[in-house]
Amino acid sequence: MKRILTTLAALALVASTALPAAAGMIDDIRSRGVVRIGVSLGGEPIGFRDQQNNPVGYDVDVATMLAEKLGVPVEFTDVSGDARVSMLVSGQLDIVVANTSATLERAKSVNFSIPYNRAGLRIIVQKDAGITKLEDLAGKKVVVGRGTTGEAFLKKAVPTAELVYTDNFSPDGVLLLQQKRVDAGIEDSSLLDYLATKNDTLVTLPGLYSNDPIGIAVAKGDPEFVRWIDMFVSDYIQSGAYEANYKKWWGESANPPALNPLW
Repeated sequence: MKRILTTLAALALVASTALPAAAGMIDDIRSRGVVRIGVSLGGEPIGFRDQQNNPVGYDVDVATMLAEKLGVPVEFTDVSGDARVSMLVSGQLDIVVANTSATLERAKSVNFSIPYNRAGLRIIVQKDAGITKLEDLAGKKVVVGRGTTGEAFLKKAVPTAELVYTDNFSPDGVLLLQQKRVDAGIEDSSLLDYLATKNDTLVTLPGLYSNDPIGIAVAKGDPEFVRWIDMFVSDYIQSGAYEANYKKWWGESANPPALNPLW
């Protein structure tokens, strides 16, 4: 009996040391002294680089606020497409604030916070391409981000469209549009609405093809960290920071999408 109890005690000790602390990720970040956040610098105003090559944009501001709440400096990594998930899963990043749609498929691999923004898929076209509706994309060259919800949507909605892939919609996809090497592009409305105001040869088609919640993503395995991120987003919305940040980047006349601060 004594030997059995000793063995059980040893197993319990091993098990207890193998389990992470309740606030494991927060402790790890604070011990390291820096939080590693992935942001997508592929297009204004969500994320891009200024003339001094510094990361700026809506998501960059959210990530900076989050780091301030954690009490540590932020280390930014430019991520896009599938890398937003894979770099979290592999432990190369702590958090991703990169205009990531919180889909059921992605939620199999990572955890998402409550939405800190919302965006829908929008289509932008050359004004002289004769494209006035979704069906007109059949047989046309359409630039799309690899591994994005836009790619998945077009493959299903217009399977005969000729997809031209890019890992970074901006500047690569934007350049293809500006040089008229493609007929159209599909991306989040937040990016394309802004792009259309800056380019006289481009116009967005009316209507949105989704209304996606945009969430902060973290690796699975630490529910307390997810809960803390949810609380951060709730405070971001209720404090007025969300509205102020949105209007900073889309203009004072912009109407921020309605968000629910409950978590």
